[in-house]
Formats: sequence, C-alpha cells, structure tokens
Amino acid sequence: MKSQPWYVYALVGILLVGLVYLGYFKRRETELKNLRAERAKIEGEVTNLKSKKRQLDKIEGELVGLNKALTELEVIIPRRKEHGEILRNIQQMASESQLEVIHFTPEKEINRDFYSEQPIPIEIVGNYHNLGLFFDRILHFPRIFNIDGFSIKTLPNQSEEFTISALFTAKTYFFLEESQLKKPASVKPNKPLKEENEIR
Repeated sequence: MKSQPWYVYALVGILLVGLVYLGYFKRRETELKNLRAERAKIEGEVTNLKSKKRQLDKIEGELVGLNKALTELEVIIPRRKEHGEILRNIQQMASESQLEVIHFTPEKEINRDFYSEQPIPIEIVGNYHNLGLFFDRILHFPRIFNIDGFSIKTLPNQSEEFTISALFTAKTYFFLEESQLKKPASVKPNKPLKEENEIR
C-alpha cells in the first residue's frame, strides 16, 4: 500500500479536531454561555429583590412611625365621645385644685372636616389661687381642652375656700368615625335638552 503524503495526515488530523470541537467543545461553550446568562439573570433578580426589601423595610419603618404618631394623637384627640370620662377628669382636676363643680352640661357636638368639637359649659366655685391651679392642670392635661366664654363673679356668701364662681365653656375634640366623615356630594348627570323642533 502506497503511503500518503504527510499533509494528508495533517488534514485528517485537523478534520478530526474540528469534528471533536464541533461535537463537544462547541456544545460545552453554548452551555457555558447559557449558564452565564442564567447567572446574570438570577443576579439581577437578587439585586431587584434586595432593592424591594430595602423599600419594604423603609415602608415598614414609616408605618411604625405613623402608628406611633397616631397613638399619641389619639391620646390628645380620642375617637370616642366619653362624657363620663371627661366629667371624671374635670372633677378630678377641680378636686385636686380644691374647687367644686356646680354645673357640667355637654352641648351638641359640632362636626368639622375630620373631627368633632364638643362644647361643655361648666360652672365651678372656689378662690382665685385654686382657680389658677385648675387652669394650669387643664393646660398640661394630655387631652385638648380650649377655654371659651370665661366669666367670673364673687360669691355673696364667702368662706376662706369659696370666694368666687367661674363660668366658662371647655371645648374638647374627637376624631370622627369613618361613617361620620363628610362624603363629597354626588354630581347628578345633566338631563338631555329637548330638541327645539320636537314633534308634539
């Protein structure tokens, strides 16, 4: 058998290497590219999730702050009208100031945009010094009380502890329930105009 020239063997070798490359290495290279693309996609999703997690943590932190602020605000402006509790608070502050509550008559509340104003005419008797202590206690009381229509007069029959009578209106406030909030008036659709040449 006649031997082939060396370059024939070289061509056959190159052909075999090419076939091996196409059959194995090319497939492995494609798989590697797919894996890299998949890894890049997963890394992008992880980055996105971390960003959303930071946003969620921020929102949760803001929510905690809002709940805390709402709790503190509801101490000042509660949600429920509790006349009995208000009377007990007024009587306690008056008693601690050595005053006596003569009249306590809550009037009809006045609804505002999101809260209700409750006027409460009050009459108390005592002396100037203790009356000053009483208003100082109201000033530092957690719940809001505004004093309106204040008047004072001396008692005809005085003692060391009771020399004056004071009349005023204490105004306190309550958040309205959702069912009490003012709803925007519904707009009625315009009625179609009748044609001028309507056949009668």
